Amino acid sequence: MEIKVIQNELSKIDCDVIVAGLFEQQQELSGPAAELDNALGGIISQYVIEKDKFEAKFGQTYILQTYGKIAASKVLLVGLGKQEEVDIAKLRELGAKIAKKCDTALKAKIVCLTPYGKGLEGISLYDAVKTVVHGALIGAYKFDRYLAEKTPSIEVFEIVENNNPQEAENGAKAGQITGEAVNITRDLINEPASVVTPEYLAETALQIEGLETKVMDEDEVGEMGMDAFLAVSYGSAEEPKFIHMKYTPEGTPSKKIAIIGKGLTFDSGGLDLKPPKSMRNMKTDMSGAAAVIGIMSKIRELKPNVEVHALIAATENMPGCAAYKPGDIIRALNGKTIEVDNTDAEGRLTLADAIAYAAKLDVDEIIDIATLTGACIVALGEEAAGIMGNNQELIDNLIKAGEKGAERFWQLPLYPEHATAIKSPVADIKNTGSTTGGGAMTAAAFLKEFTDNKNWAHIDIAGPAYLEKEMRGTPKGASGFTVASLIEYLMAQ
Repeated sequence: MEIKVIQNELSKIDCDVIVAGLFEQQQELSGPAAELDNALGGIISQYVIEKDKFEAKFGQTYILQTYGKIAASKVLLVGLGKQEEVDIAKLRELGAKIAKKCDTALKAKIVCLTPYGKGLEGISLYDAVKTVVHGALIGAYKFDRYLAEKTPSIEVFEIVENNNPQEAENGAKAGQITGEAVNITRDLINEPASVVTPEYLAETALQIEGLETKVMDEDEVGEMGMDAFLAVSYGSAEEPKFIHMKYTPEGTPSKKIAIIGKGLTFDSGGLDLKPPKSMRNMKTDMSGAAAVIGIMSKIRELKPNVEVHALIAATENMPGCAAYKPGDIIRALNGKTIEVDNTDAEGRLTLADAIAYAAKLDVDEIIDIATLTGACIVALGEEAAGIMGNNQELIDNLIKAGEKGAERFWQLPLYPEHATAIKSPVADIKNTGSTTGGGAMTAAAFLKEFTDNKNWAHIDIAGPAYLEKEMRGTPKGASGFTVASLIEYLMAQ
């Protein structure tokens, strides 16, 4: 989709659909809606609002044929809801809903939109344009490469801004970068596991220009002492890959940050085999790794003033003849021994070695992203990710970045009892916790053992990474969750 910022009178813009927003309980039309109403002979105020009682509730739409009165073929009126309730998350959701409506229902190729939300408390023109463009790319996304018949898509998305076109241009560019990073992530997650193997993730990382990227094979990983990661891989015919991408800013970095994505390209559960229903979407167990690749694919365009180390321990978890077994004791990179209590608690084993590796890189912060626990889905559903860690300032800043990126993080506690729950009588720790609940926290307590007291945050995206139904404008399927928030966080440093 091409994103353009243009300057013109609304009545003269030649496009398939021109979009204008109206607030609920708006006493009289103003701005773009008033301009279009005048050009259309008062049809919006006299017919749509007075006769048809269009209330402009959030997400409500009304389609008008223009019959040649203006250059655009159709006008799409969109309800913005109550003015005092509009925020960044709602702006992104509206952008997604508008794009989907114009794409699927109206079959539009050229869509023109006037920025809505600008000037409201805390929302600049830059933020309004950035957010709606980000949302539009989310809403117009399709994963259709395996379909024989593909439906046409929006080709051009225009933003009309006559007063401050440069600020709008900057916002549109930022929104496009974020939206494209999210969609790169979604493509990786939506692909079948027969395509996205550890080797595929490694090759994808190597193709990103402008980074220092190293991929370590099974022998190199073994020589380093990443036996926890390797143990998970033994049951699979796919060779594991450890991926290290490094971005260096042009000037002196303000901070060094490691971001780690869980990279299980398929998780059968291993010898503790999952039931078929639970295994169905386990191609998505690399959503954290996909998010990391999505971010790094655009980081040269973003140009944050931080040094970023992006790490992925990529493997499958399969029940092959060499698979690791319940009761095995393995040693992680930092020397700690782990009793394998359940082979389906494998993600934390791969992350343990990745976090221990990051701790040796002299970074200031470590952030891991993982579809780690079903317990987090039970706690928070698909509506939010759980966030935990050992540094409150880091957690608070990530939550704020989530608000800017229109993603929800909810902090869960890490109590001393969670650390006690992972103690083992035969090893330093075990890879499961209590049988009475708190699984998201005991998993985080396990990861904390490998941080070497570095500032660390763990984001459990098991719920929002892959949606079973549309959620706040994001269609069913892979969501690309955390990409927008991590971009906001990196850019704020």
